[in-house]
Amino acid sequence: MSELLRLRQVSAGYGEAVVIAGIDLSLQAGESLAVLGRNGTGKTTLLNTIIGVTRHRGGTIALAGQDVTKFRPERRALAGIGWVPQERNIFKSLTVEENLTAVARPGPWDVNRVYAMFPRLKERRSNLGNQLSGGEQQMLAVGRALVLNPSLLLLDEPTEGLAPIIIEELLAALKRITRDEGLSALIVEQHAQKILQMTDRAVILDRGTIVHADASRALIDNPAALEQHLGVTAKKKPVRAASPVGGRAGDAAQAPSRPL
Repeated sequence: MSELLRLRQVSAGYGEAVVIAGIDLSLQAGESLAVLGRNGTGKTTLLNTIIGVTRHRGGTIALAGQDVTKFRPERRALAGIGWVPQERNIFKSLTVEENLTAVARPGPWDVNRVYAMFPRLKERRSNLGNQLSGGEQQMLAVGRALVLNPSLLLLDEPTEGLAPIIIEELLAALKRITRDEGLSALIVEQHAQKILQMTDRAVILDRGTIVHADASRALIDNPAALEQHLGVTAKKKPVRAASPVGGRAGDAAQAPSRPL
């Protein structure tokens, strides 16, 4: 695989505030990366910096070998970065189909392919953006990013505020996009255990710096870093009471006591 994204000693923030500092990060073509961390650790700022909406303080950003550090956001989008921000940024006064066709660029992802990925959107193709549920708006935001036919997809808290059933549906679609379709992605997500199931690698941010980096599978199998930096405790299997010889678990508690 060839290197798609490279950040070298990147520092950035808003106004005079420096939120991320000295970030070194790389992503191979076809690879997906989970960006984890507690609230306020710089996760969103990292994605905003890659798309170009923060104040650059130092370092370089390269996409497919091209230095995009000084590119404006629209030029970075043309270079191949698709962005799904927390705010979704769909056109609420346009229909679902108009939202998709208004931004579509030539490539493998077209409106019909988005409808195949998100059947709910096809059913509501004539609905205005403001007539959609929160989950449907998020699907539309992902679809809008896909029809730009990016080489890199940035997703900022894609499941935030959604019902559990919609979260499962959306994560299943994102897994197909990254795993089956091979689209490179950086995904900021609070559901660490869920997002690790569908990414290749993960980084954990704290106070604007990367404090841990590992394969997603390694973090699933040995979640000590998640416990340390996120307070996420791995689910433990319930311990069954030892059964008496020749009996079943629980029999000891139910059997009447015998006289001594």
